[in-house]
Amino acid sequence: MPVRRRSVLAALALIAGLGAGLFAGGESAALAAEGKDPTHASGLPIPRFVTVRVGEVNLRSGPNGSYPIEWVFKRKDMPVEIIQEFDTWRRIRDWEGAEGWVHQSALSGRRGILIVGQTRAIYESPRGDGAVVARAEPGVIGSLKKCRDEWCEVDVKGYRGWMKRADFWGTYPGERIE
Repeated sequence: MPVRRRSVLAALALIAGLGAGLFAGGESAALAAEGKDPTHASGLPIPRFVTVRVGEVNLRSGPNGSYPIEWVFKRKDMPVEIIQEFDTWRRIRDWEGAEGWVHQSALSGRRGILIVGQTRAIYESPRGDGAVVARAEPGVIGSLKKCRDEWCEVDVKGYRGWMKRADFWGTYPGERIE
């Protein structure tokens, strides 16, 4: 079955979030017919953090499998930020600013962290003068459990404890996570 290609102008309108009524057929037309905005299909907040579900994800230049692959992410559980939606496609950004479109099935709603900067301490309690449970090197991935104020509870390679929000990438300033 041949793949339909959209014109550059139509693709730009789609990416800009204006494509809800431009294309006949497909999921966008079905969503529009139901009174839903295909440019914000999930109804969840944008931007938001999620994690990569699989070990290899192709990031495309547009929200469709026919767009060229621009990046390949090869780290399962890596936190990424969803910055735009269209139908079942999500535009994501990593901690370095690389962006691209992926199918929603490649993402998980779980929250993750990526250690940034230098080696960081994981504390037993949410206090900088507490006992250190472990130290995590830059680039290490962990899971985010909860955050309050400037401290977040994390699990990094089986070591559970607290880190300052500024020591990792994967939350917004002041975001409360229960």
